[in-house]
Amino acid sequence: MANLTKITAGLLIAGALVLGLLAWTLARRPPPPSVMPAPPTTQVLTPVVVATRALSAGQPIPADALRVQPLPIHPQGAVSDSALVAGRVPLADIAADAPVLDQQLSSSLAASLAPGERAVAVRVDETNAVGNALHAGNYVDVFFTLRRDGNGANGGEIARTQARLLISKARVLVFGAQPEAPGYAGGQRTSNFGRQNVAPRTAVLAVPLAEVDQLALAQSQGQLMLALRNPTDDGEADPAAFGPQPGVLKVVSRTAPDSSTRAAAGVALDQLAGNGVQRETAPATPAAPAAPRRAGASAHGGLEVIRGGRTETVAW
Repeated sequence: MANLTKITAGLLIAGALVLGLLAWTLARRPPPPSVMPAPPTTQVLTPVVVATRALSAGQPIPADALRVQPLPIHPQGAVSDSALVAGRVPLADIAADAPVLDQQLSSSLAASLAPGERAVAVRVDETNAVGNALHAGNYVDVFFTLRRDGNGANGGEIARTQARLLISKARVLVFGAQPEAPGYAGGQRTSNFGRQNVAPRTAVLAVPLAEVDQLALAQSQGQLMLALRNPTDDGEADPAAFGPQPGVLKVVSRTAPDSSTRAAAGVALDQLAGNGVQRETAPATPAAPAAPRRAGASAHGGLEVIRGGRTETVAW
């Protein structure tokens, strides 16, 4: 009985030692990291212009058909100001409550044209564009010069070099590269070699439809010059003062042709130069009297050659 008691006491002592060692091991372990609760996420909303009703393609958008609505997404081309969209024309139908995107609308350049106007690009440099001092919104007078071409008869197709006013008070829509064009920043172009100054090479003008063909012919056959003018100056050339100009195609309609018909009739270069311009002809040079023939030239084996007013004998 005494031995059993000793064995039991030894087992209890061993168990106590094991439990103490386990407790000591657990006490040396670092405490587990406390898990912080995730903060509640707040959804970011972006103001986007949406359609209050279905918008038809080809019809200007009225202001009351638009509203600004906060959305959790911001589609590419979305705008936040309805004034930037009102009045523009959708290229396709837009459903109600759908975002109105810029790529779904006609360009703002086309919307800035008045009825009967067309946007036409012309070549420019610092010599014919007021030293590159033009800006969008300026008004210019378009002059053109037709130069003599010395390769044709009588000095070429145009009898004499001329310069005159072609279009009065044309509105400048774009001058040089547009600011939103890729790689454009503050009048400079970005490339792999850094930023480079960009000289304007084109200007986009608002031109009446009936004068587009004249502008195109004057640019291809002559040289244009843009003269800056004060926007408050209302003086313009009166086309009726010069009478009707016949087109390349004959108009058989009895009614007065509209702008599209006059543009379709076209204009020829001699008409652009002016039907009343007479060709300059060089005064006739009197023929020099023929030199008297030498009687003995042929007798001595010579060949008499007459060049203009000179006569010479070549031995042969």
